[in-house]
Amino acid sequence: MTDSAHVDPAAAGQAPLRADRVLDAGALRALAHPLRVKIYDILSQYGPQTASSLAERLGESSGSTSYHLRALAKHDLIQECVDKGSGRERWWERPAGGVSFANAEALKTPSGRAATQIVMSEFFKLRQEQLVAFVDRGLESEPETWRDGSMISTATARLTPAQSKELATKIMALIDEAVDTYRNQTGEDVRPVTIRADLFPLPEQGGQS
Repeated sequence: MTDSAHVDPAAAGQAPLRADRVLDAGALRALAHPLRVKIYDILSQYGPQTASSLAERLGESSGSTSYHLRALAKHDLIQECVDKGSGRERWWERPAGGVSFANAEALKTPSGRAATQIVMSEFFKLRQEQLVAFVDRGLESEPETWRDGSMISTATARLTPAQSKELATKIMALIDEAVDTYRNQTGEDVRPVTIRADLFPLPEQGGQS
């Protein structure tokens, strides 16, 4: 089922806050394609898909999505579902667990930096598109129960680096608990829910960094 323990690339080069899989340079290069990022995101948020179902969602040919699925599977970014499909129709899923793009070794090479930048840019683009779409949809058609159960919030605090890391760790613990508890939940009124947590220092007043 859907695994929401996807770690967005918040800070390349930083050590991950938990025991996530840190993608190596090869996996980052394999993911560094806009369509592959979209495929990976759909598998993360909506669970197993076939090349045909992904093609329909993305407006691509099944041959194209099948090619990109194989490229992702080569680096164990996704895997075939052993209990679904047949010889003619293969189902693919994202392995459970968190993923971090914060690979300091990959950033030491031009190709590694370029791949990391592409992956990060595409994920942030998708996140922003989803947020804007929710705001537009929420104002028009989302039921009140879902509007009440959603939150878009921005706050500012004055923290030290140690305090910022402590807060980030607490936030991730809450997210991990929710993901572990509800990862495979099914039933009436259950939908994929994206969980976002942004925490980073602002420039000093009058400065750019």
